[in-house]
Amino acid sequence: MEREWVAVDFGGLDVFREIDTEVPSPGPGEVTIEVRAAGMNPADYKHVSRPGDRSTLPIPIGYEVAGVLRAIGPNTEIASGGGAVGDKVLAFRISGGYATAVTVPAKDVFAKPASIGFPEAANLLLAGTTAAESLSVIGAAAGETIVVHGASGAVGVSVLQQARELGVRVIGTASEVHFDLVRSFGGIPVVYGAGLEQRVRDAAPEGIVAAIDTVGTAEAVEVSLALVEDRQRIVTIAAGPQAEQAGIRRIAGVMPASAVFRDNVRASVIAQAAAGKLVVPIAKTFPLDDALDALKLLSGQHPGGKLGLLP
Repeated sequence: MEREWVAVDFGGLDVFREIDTEVPSPGPGEVTIEVRAAGMNPADYKHVSRPGDRSTLPIPIGYEVAGVLRAIGPNTEIASGGGAVGDKVLAFRISGGYATAVTVPAKDVFAKPASIGFPEAANLLLAGTTAAESLSVIGAAAGETIVVHGASGAVGVSVLQQARELGVRVIGTASEVHFDLVRSFGGIPVVYGAGLEQRVRDAAPEGIVAAIDTVGTAEAVEVSLALVEDRQRIVTIAAGPQAEQAGIRRIAGVMPASAVFRDNVRASVIAQAAAGKLVVPIAKTFPLDDALDALKLLSGQHPGGKLGLLP
């Protein structure tokens, strides 16, 4: 008998339960992964925070994992090619990652780079592919300067590193306690709050050509609009009403175009991590049984890095 976390209703963290479960044997095009680490993202709890289709309950939680192949369906290869029982892998855009084992489509499973640990691998792709899509949407190009709101968060940190590889200069908003983190990944930190627009202008006298909003605040929207002439070069992953009213482009994993892009860029993001060009800072790991404590930390404050669940 395996264990997994599910949402038994729609609402806050009080609807999450750890249950016993049977993991089905993999059929054609599927593999079973013995989970060594489950990645944690705000989307894990946000997608059940609002009322939805009750026929889908209970809803398995967790979109990305890293682990070891336990079983492989007939005539099946993983996305990166081949695959044998015992191989170390990672998987993204799956369902039910908060578990001791999970059977998933092989097309969403890739060989884990030997150079990164299980918690890092389990937290690589949701933030990494979101960052890659953000940079693609704004058309970031070498020699340009952009602003990233929330540069010390998981997506922001990935944007910083991927932008550096592109030759893009990044002004990153953050609290002062996270300035060293932003600098360590090549960003130029500025503190958010009153006067932000002028601080960004002072840090980038050459001008800001594009903006990525990872926080969804009114300040991020207003400053982006003030700094960036072309609204098509502003993107948000955390759109509030003000962003939508301003016509700012929004991206999200549930949107068809975003899903296609993120699926297609997974191999590239993994290759960057394998080459040491993309690092995933881990703030803390928790036993799988303590998922609620981990979710409370994730939802309540800036943990200073990614969190992982270790079955």
